[in-house]
Amino acid sequence: MPRHSILSSTELGSLFEIPDDRAFMLQHYTLSDSDKSIVHQHRGASNKLGFAIQLCYMRYPGVILGINDEPFKPLLFMMAAQLSISVDCWNDYGQREQTRREHIAELKKVFGFKLFTLSDYRQSVNMMVDLSLQTDKGLILATTLVENLRQKSVLLPAINAIDSICAEAITSANRIIYTALTSSLSETHRQNIDALLNRKEGSKLTILGWLRQSPAKPNSKYMLEHIERLKCLQAIDLPEDIGKHVHQNRLLKIAREGGQMTPADLARFESQRRYATLVAIVVESMATITDEIIDLHDRIIGKLFAIAKNKHQQQFQSSGKAINDKVRLYGLIGKALLDAKQNGSDPFAAIETVISWDAFAASITEAEKLAQPEDFDFLPRIGESYATLRRYAPELLAILKLRAAPAAKDMLAAVELLRSMNVDNTRKIPSNAPIAFIKKRWARLVFTDDGIDRRYYEICVLSELKNSLRAGDLWVQGSRQFKDFDEYLVTADKFNQLKQSNELPLTITT
Repeated sequence: MPRHSILSSTELGSLFEIPDDRAFMLQHYTLSDSDKSIVHQHRGASNKLGFAIQLCYMRYPGVILGINDEPFKPLLFMMAAQLSISVDCWNDYGQREQTRREHIAELKKVFGFKLFTLSDYRQSVNMMVDLSLQTDKGLILATTLVENLRQKSVLLPAINAIDSICAEAITSANRIIYTALTSSLSETHRQNIDALLNRKEGSKLTILGWLRQSPAKPNSKYMLEHIERLKCLQAIDLPEDIGKHVHQNRLLKIAREGGQMTPADLARFESQRRYATLVAIVVESMATITDEIIDLHDRIIGKLFAIAKNKHQQQFQSSGKAINDKVRLYGLIGKALLDAKQNGSDPFAAIETVISWDAFAASITEAEKLAQPEDFDFLPRIGESYATLRRYAPELLAILKLRAAPAAKDMLAAVELLRSMNVDNTRKIPSNAPIAFIKKRWARLVFTDDGIDRRYYEICVLSELKNSLRAGDLWVQGSRQFKDFDEYLVTADKFNQLKQSNELPLTITT
C-alpha cells in the first residue's frame, strides 16, 4: 500500500514557486557587481542571460531549471534589464546540452552549490525530528526543510523526497512522543486507563465519554458534577510530570484525535500508541476540566454578585415612594423650624404644627429602616447567597492544587485554612486567620465585634480566589489557562544547551 503523502500537491508546488512580488524579487535576484563580472565572462548574449537565470534559480527556489522549462517571466525580464540584454535571447540559450552542463558545473564550483545526497537526506530527517516533536503540520516542516537546504546552498531534491523526509521525521517523532507518554506507566496505571473505555454505570456513555461532557449551567449542581469528573481523572494517579516534556501542540492534537475515536477504533492501535493516546486524553481532559471548573466558579460568583446588586437596586426602587414622602415631610418640618427660629417661638411646638410628636418619633424609626449604608454598597446582600457557595466550595478548595506567587501567599494561606476547617468541621474562624488579602470594602462585613464572620470571610476568600487566578498570582497544577508562568519558558538546562551551541532562535549572536 503506497504511503500517504503528508503534503497536498498545491502545498508541494508552493515550495518551488517564485512569488510574484517586486520587493521579494529585488531582494533575491538583484545581481551584485561580482555576479555580473562572472556572468559577463561568457560569450554571447544568450549564454550570459541563461547563466544568470540558472544562477537565480539555484539561489531561489534552489533548483536547476530543466532544459524544457520556461523561466518565470518577471524574473526573465528583470535579468534581461540588469544585463541590458533582450529577453528574446533566452530562446537561443541551451541549444547545446553541453553548454547547460558546463554552466551548471561552473555555478556549483564558483558559488558553492551542492547536489542533494543520501547523507543530506539522513541529516535532514534527523534535523526535522526536533521540529516534528513540536508540530506535525506538513507545510511547516517542508518549508523549514527547504529553507535550511537553501541556507546551506544544497539544491532541493525531488518533491517526493521532501515529502518522504517530513513523513519519516513525523514517524520518528511520534515514536519518541509515545515513549515519553508511556514509559513511566505501571500496570496499575494501564488498568486504570483501560477502565475509561468501560460503560459508565447507569449511563449509555463510556466513562471517557462522560468525562468529556461540559457543564450546562453555572450552578452548584453542575459544578459538583464537574468536580466528580476531575476526581475520576485524578484517581488514575498518573505520574506528576507525565506529558510535561511533550509539546503542547502535539499533545493536544493526539488527545483531540483520540477523543473522536470509538473504543473499537482505539483498540485497533498497537499497544504503545493506544496507551499514549489515552494518556494524552487524560492529561488534556484534566487541564480542560480544571479550567472549566475555575471558569464555572467565576461565572457563579459573577451571577451571585449580579443577583445581590439587582436585589439592592430593587429594594431601593421599592422604597422610592416612602423615601420621597419622608423627604417632603422633613422638608416641611425644617421649614417650620426655620420659621420658629426667626420668630423666636418654641421649635417643638413648631414641629407639632406639621406632625404630632408621636408620629414624628415613628417617622424617625421608619427613616432609619429606609436608610442605606453610607457607601450605598450592595455587598452585604451577597451573604444571602452563602448557601449556594457552601454546596460546592469545600469540594472546590479540596480539588484545586494551588501554588502562589509572593503577592498571593496570604491568599493561599486563607484557602488552606478553609480546607482544614472543612476537614475538621470547624465553624469559628481563628483570630490569627490570614487577613492581608481582605480589601476595605469587605473589611466592615468580615470583622465584627464578635470576631471574624465565617460567612463573609469565606465568601471573600472565594471571590478573591477568582481575582488572584485571573491576575496570575495563583497557579493551578494541571491547568492549561492558569498554570505557572515558568512552565511556558524553556528550562534552564535547555537554555544553556542552546546558548552554548549558539542555537538560540535570536537574531543576535549569543
